Amino acid sequence: MSEDTRIDTAAAPDAEPAVVAKAPERPRYAPATRSGGPFGGPAPAEKSLNFWPSLKRLLGHLAPERVVLVAVVALAVVGIVMNVYGPRILGYATDVIFTGLVGRSLPAGASKAEVVAQLRASGQGTYADLVERLAVVPGQGIDFDLLGRWLLLALGLYLASSLFLWLQGYLLNGAVQRSIFTLRNEVETKINKLPLSYFDKQTRGELLSRVTNDIDNVAQALQQTLSQLLTSLLTVIGVVVMMFVVSPLLALIALVTIPISVLITGVIGKRSQKLFTAQWKATGELNGHIEEAFTGHALVKVFGRQKEVAAVFAERNEGLFGSSFGAQFISGLIMPAMMFIGNLNYVAIAVVGGLRVASGTTSLGDVQAFIQYTRMFTQPLTQVASMANLLQSGIASAERVFEVLDAEEQSPEPASSAGAGAPTRGRVEFQHIAFSYTKAQPLITDLSLVAEPGSTVAIVGPTGAGKTTLVNLILRFYELDGGKITVDGVDVATIPRAELRSKVGMVLQDTWLFHGTIRANIAYGRPDATEAEILAAAEATYVDRFVHALPEGYDTVIDEEGSNISAGEKQLITIARAFLANPALLILDEATSSVDTRTEVLVQHAMAALRSDRTSFVIAHRLSTIRDADLILVMQAGQIVEQGSHTALLAAGGAYADLYRSQFAGAVTDDEQQAEPVPAG
Repeated sequence: MSEDTRIDTAAAPDAEPAVVAKAPERPRYAPATRSGGPFGGPAPAEKSLNFWPSLKRLLGHLAPERVVLVAVVALAVVGIVMNVYGPRILGYATDVIFTGLVGRSLPAGASKAEVVAQLRASGQGTYADLVERLAVVPGQGIDFDLLGRWLLLALGLYLASSLFLWLQGYLLNGAVQRSIFTLRNEVETKINKLPLSYFDKQTRGELLSRVTNDIDNVAQALQQTLSQLLTSLLTVIGVVVMMFVVSPLLALIALVTIPISVLITGVIGKRSQKLFTAQWKATGELNGHIEEAFTGHALVKVFGRQKEVAAVFAERNEGLFGSSFGAQFISGLIMPAMMFIGNLNYVAIAVVGGLRVASGTTSLGDVQAFIQYTRMFTQPLTQVASMANLLQSGIASAERVFEVLDAEEQSPEPASSAGAGAPTRGRVEFQHIAFSYTKAQPLITDLSLVAEPGSTVAIVGPTGAGKTTLVNLILRFYELDGGKITVDGVDVATIPRAELRSKVGMVLQDTWLFHGTIRANIAYGRPDATEAEILAAAEATYVDRFVHALPEGYDTVIDEEGSNISAGEKQLITIARAFLANPALLILDEATSSVDTRTEVLVQHAMAALRSDRTSFVIAHRLSTIRDADLILVMQAGQIVEQGSHTALLAAGGAYADLYRSQFAGAVTDDEQQAEPVPAG
């Protein structure tokens, strides 16, 4: 071991490092739970729809638009008042026509009283009552001037009403879209605040479904329902008032249908709520399965699992079909039920109103206006009922979005973090750290380690030994259960995550490239890099060698899956990205696992230059890549079982020597065997 790099232990100097683990590390990027067969995602937790609290919370997102909403309500009130008063005006016009027709049928020259007396004398008492109630002039026909004034007034009211309602709809839609815009930003901000452990428990398709499909469904529900609900409720109120003004008796008959409508809507809506919740959960499960199956399409083909994947798809598609069909069918019963009740109400009003006209107690215009009001009364109720299924679907989606917003965030940045700086020298110290993914299975209980600036610490061991966990803790992807990690003497818990990670370069075994040019993918490590710096990084990491063989060179666009370049070439691009970033700390997690042996030799020279003057943590299975490390840590089942340089560990003949022999025993020369004896046991 070099003097600059050492392992501190809580025990005596000759003791093993104080690291104890009772269970192997969980695979680092796999979801915590799986169900449903191959490429299946975790089933969402069952949760019944909590309609009213969720609706209240959703409407709370409209609070910043309160001024616009007040204007919307005011415009809607004015527009509805004009629209509701229209039938009353048309009723007056109807009375003008009816009065003119009756007057024309009466003998001219006689007074109204004389005509009424003659009718009673001839046994036409009902007709006499009708004539007596009308403002009729015997022998005089329709007053077209008065009729024209009423019709023009009605036309003006309807035009003004349409203008006001259009304007309120325009303002309301703007308010809704701005609120959804804010909601999307909240979700995006929340995603950036969630710990890595949250994503370990979620499939990408399920999460994408929540932040795309569900938010879109919420937007659609709000946009289509709020305007109609507002105008419909105001219309009902206005129509009820006008009904009592025209005829209290007919109004009471019409209002009998309200409790019936509410009862039917409540019964049907309650049954459809759970189905809508199940529908969107099934959508998320199906999206998760599709995303994983398509991402791993080549793997599915290789292992011949097409039938199994298709079976899971068919099962989840059937589940989505069942819940969607049930939700739409049950909620779809509301509108025809409301129409049926409305038709019964219409018949009752027509019969009773006709009898009252015949008896002379109500004018024909009033009955005609009341029939219009009946339609205006049942139509908004029907619209409200038809919007119920859309609103329930939107609330179900809103709950799924709220589950993301309510997820436990990573620990907040402490107030003292403002004065903490990002690493510049690269001295890393683990001080008696403890960590576990689950409380029931502790992984690391007491580990102490110091890596001096410029040193290279290699971590080797079997899969699941805890190698990647150590570097994830440096980056604060997970928070410690105990102890602390310092960089340049500063506790990483006091350094803002973004600032800390901006000075750390990481190259993973699983390459990640986005859809874009090779130049843009390299520059992702430092967006402000010049063209010369990008080319220098590409040349240093041997990206330049294969780029010139591509038709478009550095402007070659990498597709979403990176299938137009090899796995090794993708790995080289990620190494070039880290090279360009010029970090103070460097983490290499199997960074050369995808390159061929010849290219690996070349890359090692580039990595050596990259590691110079900065602290490096190298996780490797290929022991040839870490021979020159200042310190090699050998981990098994969460414990550091050996430590030292390459030569010292070979001489010790322990776990490292076993690993080395399993990889290189056939290629070791006689000179190497004499210089670095490896015991058979």
